Amino acid sequence: MTPEARVAAAAGILDSYLAGEPAEKVLTTWARHSRFAGSSDRAALRDLVYDAIRQRRSAAALGGAETGRGLMIGLLRARGAAPEALLTGIGHALAPLTAAEADHVAQMTEAEALDCPDWIVPDLRGSLGEDFDAVMALFQSRAEVFLRVNTARGDREAAQAALARDGVEAEPHALADTALRVTAGARRVQGSAAWRDGLVELQDAASQAVCAAIPLPGPGAAILDYCAGGGGKALALAARSGQPIRAHDIDPGRMRDLPERARRAGADIRVLAPHEAAQQGPYALVVADVPCSGSGAWRRQAEARWRLTRERLDELAGLQHQVLAQAAALTAPGGALAYATCSVLRQENEDQADRFLSEHPGWQEESRLRLSPLAGGDGFFLAVFRRKSVG
Repeated sequence: MTPEARVAAAAGILDSYLAGEPAEKVLTTWARHSRFAGSSDRAALRDLVYDAIRQRRSAAALGGAETGRGLMIGLLRARGAAPEALLTGIGHALAPLTAAEADHVAQMTEAEALDCPDWIVPDLRGSLGEDFDAVMALFQSRAEVFLRVNTARGDREAAQAALARDGVEAEPHALADTALRVTAGARRVQGSAAWRDGLVELQDAASQAVCAAIPLPGPGAAILDYCAGGGGKALALAARSGQPIRAHDIDPGRMRDLPERARRAGADIRVLAPHEAAQQGPYALVVADVPCSGSGAWRRQAEARWRLTRERLDELAGLQHQVLAQAAALTAPGGALAYATCSVLRQENEDQADRFLSEHPGWQEESRLRLSPLAGGDGFFLAVFRRKSVG
């Protein structure tokens, strides 16, 4: 595909996305019906689409319209490219710029320039303080690719060497002793021997740092990942502790790939049905990586910020409060409860921790950790509570 054809295809995919279709679904359908497109075409198209979604407001302002065409014109301008060079009307290219498009001059509000929904600006500014502008500007770019070295299979140096043999370059990252930042060949990771042999897993560096900050109980103590999802934290805890990890999720379907991931990693992960979590408790450690806005991972989840509403945020806060209470009931006396989010918002983080302590006098806080996206990974929060021993 020519660059002109890629821009035109991206505009069409974006129109479907703006009409309500998930971007990934539209991209998959397009690839299925476009056998002429090679892997490099599909990768370039994906980058165009998701960059436009991350920069949806500013691209629409620069392009003069919130349409697929408008977003592509705006994205090209944001990149310093001349849209008229790619919108030629020749072959598969989009039609040339109209006079109004060519003469358009953007006048953006702060929220538009930072690609932030208007309604959440006060919340984000109150949570991020003086880092608000810098964090929101960072969210306009793609997230870096991080790998977690599975220390049950080898060390970081061995993982780097194994990845390099398959054309993947990676370097250590300061956020976690197990973290590698991929600097070249990211699309080769899942075809590498290091991946197939369970030496590395995809996991954000800040998520790894959170796992490293969770206090482990002694040998033989029961550990529960209460909101396991895909199982990234359960796998990290298994590698770090060398102990069995019980994994639970209110939606068991989210854990469907976990047994295979555990087999590849050599981890003892015991997937529980919803009713089994209480039956096998109490636990010396319960990890509750609760459902949240995902605002700390907006670079990685391009569509999430545009789906979030005030009503949904309030609903999530209620759910977090409920999950914390459920997880606390599963924690043994003297045990630890680790509350985590990939959010930068106080109402999902510090406010929830403060509320939990005010409502549960039998608990004390052991530690808090807030990781800013400016540190290199996603935005994360962790609070560790300790249940007081009986008597």
